[in-house]
Order: sequence, then C-alpha cells, then structure tokens
Amino acid sequence: MSDTPANIIISRTDSIGDVVLTLPVATVLRKFFPAMKIAFMGKAYTRPVIEACTSVDVFIDIDDFMSREITIFGEKPAAIIHVLPIAKIAQRAKELKIPMRIGTTNRIYHWFTCNSLVKLSRKRSILHEAQLNIKLLEPLGITKDFSLEEIGNSFALNNILPLPQKLSDLIDNHRYNLILHPKSQGNGREWGLENFIRLIRQLDGDKFKIFVSGVEKERAQLTSIFEAAGDRITDITGLMTLPEFMSFISAADGLVASGTGPIHLAAALGKNAFGIYPPIKPIHPGRWAPLGPKAKAFVVDRSCNDCKGNKMSCHCMEEVNPAWIRDALDKAFNEKTSKKQKG
Repeated sequence: MSDTPANIIISRTDSIGDVVLTLPVATVLRKFFPAMKIAFMGKAYTRPVIEACTSVDVFIDIDDFMSREITIFGEKPAAIIHVLPIAKIAQRAKELKIPMRIGTTNRIYHWFTCNSLVKLSRKRSILHEAQLNIKLLEPLGITKDFSLEEIGNSFALNNILPLPQKLSDLIDNHRYNLILHPKSQGNGREWGLENFIRLIRQLDGDKFKIFVSGVEKERAQLTSIFEAAGDRITDITGLMTLPEFMSFISAADGLVASGTGPIHLAAALGKNAFGIYPPIKPIHPGRWAPLGPKAKAFVVDRSCNDCKGNKMSCHCMEEVNPAWIRDALDKAFNEKTSKKQKG
C-alpha cells in the first residue's frame, strides 16, 4: 500500500493469555511491512511477554499513553489498532490525532473515535481469538485468512532470558519436566485440585519430574496437592518473576492448566501445552485453545450451559478424565525419549 503507516500501535491492555494471542498480529505486520515500526501497548505486568516477542519493536505502557505524548523511535504514532476495545483509549488516540485509528463497528464509541472500522463480532464468530485479532488488519490491506497452524508458529517469543542457575538446577535432564498450574487467580473455570492429584498419582515418577506452579497468594489454596503428593512434586509457587517463569517454561517440556496465561505461554514457546476447557461458548477451546505445534485442548464431548452464569464451578471441566492427559503425557515422554536417542 502506498499509504502504509510508518509505525503502528497494537493496543491490548488485558491479561497475559490475551496478549500472547495478539502477538501474531505483530508477526503478520512484520511479514507484510518489514520497514514498519511496531509498538505494542499493554499493562506493566505484561511487559516481559511483549518484550520477549521479536516482532515487536517497542513496548508502550498504557499509563504513559494516557498521560503524555507518545513517540515511536522519535516519530509520532501513525496508526493504532484497538484489538481490545477500551473507550478511554480510543478517545485518547483521537485526542492525540493519530492519523489512522482502527476499531470495530460493534462498539458505538468507535464510530466517533476511529476512522477505519472493521465489521467484527467476537461473540458470534466461529473463529479463534487469534484469528479475530488478525482480522483487524483488513484496513491495511491484509485480508488473508490465517490457519491456526500458521498462527501457532507466529508468536516469535525469541527473546527469552537465560534461566538463572538456581532454577536451571531444578530441571532434570533425564526425565520429562512437567509443570502443573492448577489455579487461575479467579479468572476462569478450573479443573479442580482433586483431578490434578489423580493425574500426579497416575504419572510414573521415574519418567516425570513434576512441578506445581502458581503465584504466592495461591499457595494456601494448593495445600491439598502438597499434602497428597508429598515428595512426588516440586513446589515452585511464588518462586519466580514473570521473565524467570517464562524461561523456566522454555526449559521444561510441558505444562498442564486450564485456559490461563501460562498455557498460552507454553504453547507459544513450542512446549506440550495441554489445556483443559469447558464446552461453553464463548469460552470453549474453539475460541481460546492454546496454539502451537505441540498444543492440545481437552474438553468433554457435549454441549452444556449448566454453569454459564457461574464463573468458577463447572462440572464439565471436572469431568475431563485425568487418564486422557496421562496418556497424552506418556506419548509426549516417548516422543522426547525417541528424539533424544536419535539425536
């Protein structure tokens, strides 16, 4: 395009998983417009994820964007994509007189704050969240439909820091290093601690070294796992910063969790990412499954809306059989062993 903007801001200011699934937008832009400077706006706590992506040139903190003039390598922003629609951000972008402001038609305030509108309804779409994000590039002439496989190889999380020695020493090079992340900080439906305990008991300790992760405030909620599993697990809750946890996931072999940030990080880093989901739209795996060459979603084969209005309790989640995941992990272990023998 002759009027291609020299730089652009991708705005996605929510949680880690959402940010991860937006990173392919930057990779697609980089592919189509190699000279374009790409900024990604997010919250401070997601900065390590954004800066790990080599398709992004610069991170912009939302607080800075809302309070002062922003430049991208000394130049004023030429375009912004409101991947996550936020009224105050859209208004601020207009106040800053960013020339190209891309939003969706189904947000009334975008009609007054944006000048490039994309007809897009996430709630009714059959597309994955990452595919919906890329649809917002249509005003830039990017109309290609990207497959989930293509997107799964487009995260570009190549700026992963070296793992500190004290954490590297936890990795067992003779076993499959598995991270279990049972909680979600109250942000989604969970598999249940009893299912994680059953999974731990079904895994061969000679084959698997099992880590239990989470933030420090979740430690008390994980007591039943620690008591039931004993020395079969290694507790790493609250032990790492986000950059360190990303490095640890990269050094490990696989991760099991519900639809939380860590499952998307693991998938994007090319690890075995086994995510557990409810069969409820719009939070089903068709919309939010982890994407990556070794990612897989587990969900009961039925339609169910029993707990649609209840954010946490979900019997369909709890009915995902630990044996399904054990079998997938055994297969992953065998693949790792076979690859190591051939190497």
